[in-house]
Amino acid sequence: MRRGEVGGTDVARRLDEVRARIVSAARDSGRDPATVRLVVVTKEISPDRIRDAIDAGATDLGENRAQELVTKMEALAGSPVKRWHFIGTLQRNKVKLVAGRVALIHSVDSAELGGAISERAASERVVQDVLVEVNVSGEPSKHGIDPGAAWSLVASLAGLPGIRLKGLMTIAPPGSGVASRAAFAGLRELREQFRGELGGGALDELSMGMTSDFEVAVEEGATIVRVGTAIFGPRR
Repeated sequence: MRRGEVGGTDVARRLDEVRARIVSAARDSGRDPATVRLVVVTKEISPDRIRDAIDAGATDLGENRAQELVTKMEALAGSPVKRWHFIGTLQRNKVKLVAGRVALIHSVDSAELGGAISERAASERVVQDVLVEVNVSGEPSKHGIDPGAAWSLVASLAGLPGIRLKGLMTIAPPGSGVASRAAFAGLRELREQFRGELGGGALDELSMGMTSDFEVAVEEGATIVRVGTAIFGPRR
């Protein structure tokens, strides 16, 4: 075990602490905690340590890299994982490793990527659930489509075969609770605008919030939070 990592008992304890914080944030903001899904982020985490989280009740796992996803899915085959999520940047040449294998792709940020996912899903005769990643904060280092161009992408994805558009995703700027809250509120408002354009109950999911800011995200309406470090300890 590398320095900073936590063992199996600590993984279970820390997972429980994260769940309790989600419940508290939801209740403080007048929400039902059951409307918030915790995705346990497995980036750079070994299958053995991921099993510790599964044994402690983790049902949704999120991976950032396509090849790691395949390796870990194979290593953990037969374990009671309900859903795998792909949460990282997805290159079009890696779509074949992901589409049809995960419950949700969080990071669609272009029509070209959406088209590649649609083509692969249709060829596999499956429907792939996806989110549009929006760079609400406008940081150059962040992936995601600009908010001003997001509606065009949402509208184009909504008409593609093999894809079911479930909502939006964002990553908030680091280091500032105020900036995080503004980004999360901005994504929620964008979702409501797009719902009006689409007519009704589309775009149910808001994937936002990580270890440093998931409670703020819950307060601002997140339906999915993506947490790894708070559960497994620091990565390399």
